[in-house]
Amino acid sequence: MAIDLNRQSHSQAHALAARELRRFSRRGAALIASVLTLLLLGAAGYATSEGVGFWYAFRWSLDTAATVGGFPQPHSTAGQVVQVALVLVGVGALFYALATVAELFAGGRLTEYLAARRSERVIRSLSGHHIICGFGRVGRQVARDLRAARAAYVVVDPNPENRARAEALEIPFIEGDATDDDVLGEAGIERARSIVVCADSDANNVFITLTARELRSDILIVARAAAEDTEKKLIRAGADRVISPYKSSGTEMARLALHRQLSGVVDVNVQYRLEEIEVGRRCGALGKTIEDIRGGTIILALRRGKTFEPQPAGATVLREGDVLIAIGSPQALARLEGQLEEPASERELRDGADR
Repeated sequence: MAIDLNRQSHSQAHALAARELRRFSRRGAALIASVLTLLLLGAAGYATSEGVGFWYAFRWSLDTAATVGGFPQPHSTAGQVVQVALVLVGVGALFYALATVAELFAGGRLTEYLAARRSERVIRSLSGHHIICGFGRVGRQVARDLRAARAAYVVVDPNPENRARAEALEIPFIEGDATDDDVLGEAGIERARSIVVCADSDANNVFITLTARELRSDILIVARAAAEDTEKKLIRAGADRVISPYKSSGTEMARLALHRQLSGVVDVNVQYRLEEIEVGRRCGALGKTIEDIRGGTIILALRRGKTFEPQPAGATVLREGDVLIAIGSPQALARLEGQLEEPASERELRDGADR
């Protein structure tokens, strides 16, 4: 029931500005039709009472309704009655038209409608883009990283406050529930490269993943999971990759606490990991070559001061402060860390001297 209400809220919010503009158009059309009818009746009255031609009478009634005063005063009583009626109705119609236009602009509906139309045109022009479902803290970080990579993306979120945030950053935004087929279709899922599912609720993430996989069997789906048991559900729902921010950050914090020479960790998959490891002071690897210490790991790069050397030669001799970027199994990396770690006795002496 809650999901149905969310889906309805998107369609209602998205169509509200369009309905207001259509209502304004209908009111304007009715006003124009009423004024034209009044002018024709006034022309008929002038032509009959004043004995003039119909075209002259029509211009006379238009002049009277507009209160211009370019035509003479009618001589007959019937003509004067027509004149009074035209003036009253003409002034009333003018004020009604002004009130209608003021209401449209004061309500901001026209601006909202035009902004929505511009956003729709931008989204329809995208291809190979990414769809971010959820614009909370995780979603905003994903958007920042995609923007830094100059990748095109669209944000889908049901929260009106997030719309204001996205529009301030000029991000294409769709206010709606990503569990709705129509909303993902509006986001261009048939042309998208991937979909990042990072709503605040695990239940919503599972539903979004199911919907996206049903609409596109070949699209890459990266999903966020807060609870551990949700990871398996997201995989079964069709997610290609599942990220648990709390688990990942906690694991990395523990690794950094246990191995102070680590400066970064990335899990490639269950069997392999990518690490940045600093060569510690007076460690066992000082003076040795990369070939001597790498073991079962692959050294992808060496950072020495301000220089960065990809795929360093095996004969490169290690110095204190060097940073190795290595990939390997957790066991192989643990052995490499042991060789590059500063000896505990040396560290204790240094810490005691600092105190």
